Amino acid sequence: MIVYSDKYLKHDSAGHPENASRLRAVMDYLRNKIKELSIAEPRRAKKSEVCAVHSQEHYNYIRSLCEAGGGNIGMDTYVTSESFEVALLAAGGAIKAVDLAAQEGYAFALVRPPGHHATRDQAMGFCLFNNAAIAACYALEQGIAKKVLILDIDVHHGNGTQDIFYSSPQVLFISLHQHPLYPGTGYVEELGEDEGRGYTVNIPLPPGTGDESYLRALEEIAVPIAEQFSPDLLLVSAGYDTAKEDPLGGMLLSQGSYWQIGRVVKTLCSKIALTLEGGYSLTALSRGVYATLAGLSGIEVKKTQSEETTLVRAEVDRRLVEYRRVLREYWDV
Repeated sequence: MIVYSDKYLKHDSAGHPENASRLRAVMDYLRNKIKELSIAEPRRAKKSEVCAVHSQEHYNYIRSLCEAGGGNIGMDTYVTSESFEVALLAAGGAIKAVDLAAQEGYAFALVRPPGHHATRDQAMGFCLFNNAAIAACYALEQGIAKKVLILDIDVHHGNGTQDIFYSSPQVLFISLHQHPLYPGTGYVEELGEDEGRGYTVNIPLPPGTGDESYLRALEEIAVPIAEQFSPDLLLVSAGYDTAKEDPLGGMLLSQGSYWQIGRVVKTLCSKIALTLEGGYSLTALSRGVYATLAGLSGIEVKKTQSEETTLVRAEVDRRLVEYRRVLREYWDV
């Protein structure tokens, strides 16, 4: 099941990497590949649902800036007069995906703007409200889940999601991301604090990481920890800027990796909600979303494997040994 609305296209800035053409390309591709594409309309997130994650000051700031006609937030994030309503619909789309996952097993919220960089008080990295975090809080508050796993597979570290749940033992945040890269966070030593110590798991990978090493990191570290946590709900912050064609990342994943990710997450939880994050090659983004859906639903896709150098493979090997050493205090890895 897909959660989507054409209203997501109203948040747009020509020439910006995060523009409406991303979702147009994805939906065109899916409609071509899937004859009977099931699409659910999102709903608008309530203020109380957004402010369970974000401060009221942040909520009011985004609303006021949009009511004034829009503008820029920092060096990389824009809003238009439409963006506040679209951002509420994006958060509501992630919530809708949670509801559908509880009923049908899984759903993919094809939303924008993305969310995982948005902290409690700050919009950044193209993100206004943190869609995955809002959906996780909704699931906990509604009793859909007592324990939520957020698996972030975007090439950039989900600093906002990490910060929001840094003290929570109810939400396990696992991020596989490129490092070094924006926003400069996501070291393995960032483990959470207080009761949440150990419930933040970062797996930073070097530029040039391809399918083999990425899937090793997923299956050798992320999967065992996820299985030990045993979540009631799995939220995937699904970024496709790890693709080898992506202009903003430096990883080398092929369509086959996204298919395999779909297959892997299907084994980890009976309720899976995915929400779209990054991905700026229109071709790779569209194929990646389809491959993930195919993996979830058991449909085979033509798989290729990206090349990675022996130096990168050796660096990943070294890092995984170190990550196991750090994480072994909290998890059996």
